[in-house]
Amino acid sequence: MINPSASGWIDKFFAKLKDNPHINNSSREFYLCVRETGFIYGHVVTFNDLDDAETKGWTSEETTKAALLNTLYALYRLVNQKENKTDFINQAIAFYREMTPEGFNPLKMVLPAGDPSHQLEAILEQRIKTNDNIISRNFSHILTNALLFMDVLAFRQYLLYHELPEKYLRRLEETVMGIVAIALTEKTEKSYYDGLILKLFESSVRYTKLSKINNGNITMPELSFAESELEKNYLLDMAGMAVWSDGVEEQTEIDFLYNLAAQLKLSRDIAKQSIESFDLFIEKYKNEIPYFKYSNPVKHFYGHAAKTVSLLITRNKKRLIKEISNNGELMLLLTHSTHRSLDESEKKKVKKQLLEICKTVPSLTIFLLPGGSLLLPVLIKFIPKMLPTVFNENLDNE
Repeated sequence: MINPSASGWIDKFFAKLKDNPHINNSSREFYLCVRETGFIYGHVVTFNDLDDAETKGWTSEETTKAALLNTLYALYRLVNQKENKTDFINQAIAFYREMTPEGFNPLKMVLPAGDPSHQLEAILEQRIKTNDNIISRNFSHILTNALLFMDVLAFRQYLLYHELPEKYLRRLEETVMGIVAIALTEKTEKSYYDGLILKLFESSVRYTKLSKINNGNITMPELSFAESELEKNYLLDMAGMAVWSDGVEEQTEIDFLYNLAAQLKLSRDIAKQSIESFDLFIEKYKNEIPYFKYSNPVKHFYGHAAKTVSLLITRNKKRLIKEISNNGELMLLLTHSTHRSLDESEKKKVKKQLLEICKTVPSLTIFLLPGGSLLLPVLIKFIPKMLPTVFNENLDNE
């Protein structure tokens, strides 16, 4: 049996894959196969080309790690229309190295220089979790497993152009989060938690302006960015996940998904399949998926992210106090945020200055990585709570 937590598991994984001469010859076919496994939804239930006996006893983390590898390789086969595991491993390593922010590449320092498959094992290990070792402090970002498909989309760009197009990951993240935010506004009955989620997504994009709220409406992000069928189908499925609520679908939500499909130039049949696929998946696997104890999977992200960021702040409390205390403008703005809403200009200043601080604290560099901006609002929320003395003193001086 394959053990994804043991060294050498990637070589064994490829050795155990069933012989499958069929290579997906269309993006739609590839996407449907991936969605069938549950990877798109963040909960893997099967491997199409691997015997169930090989995955018996795997933890959720091990399953996700192997599924990411399997999906990346299936994408490699689709783009290149060939099988070459050695070339795939080398391309995947090069891709993840390029994904690392400019001027910040811990992988070159700490990954073994030997077997490439072992290097890829180390990368995938840190891609899906955050712990105390040096790679994870500097490379991992915390996202729901469903957002890991953004890695696959970015890998496609890398394979097509032999480099990661400038700003691709930033635009992809912005578009995904923008659509999720809009999808959440389609709920006619919103809970307090839905409001928190919406605020999280509205403020999560740090690269460019996402949207403005006018009369309660959020502007749809520019969808021309999504050129491939893979991108379009993924955006539609993410919107469907966001609006799902205990199996009860409002007509406004259904209409929104059909309208979104039309804007993405996808057929009504594809939109219908997207809605039905997720409904059937949840009906079958809801009891196996811990995050569906909430009304939708996005809430799991918010709760888990809040706990993780709280832990990071606690561990780096002294350093944060020192860095924030040395920044008078940031201190003042954070103090104001405890008793009033900051305007857009002030929010941008807080984000920019906090990101500068994150660059100086190794454990907080996760906020600088693709997807890390999702956690920044959570960081801002927790700072006043974790630094009571400093903020109380400033409030007294107001």
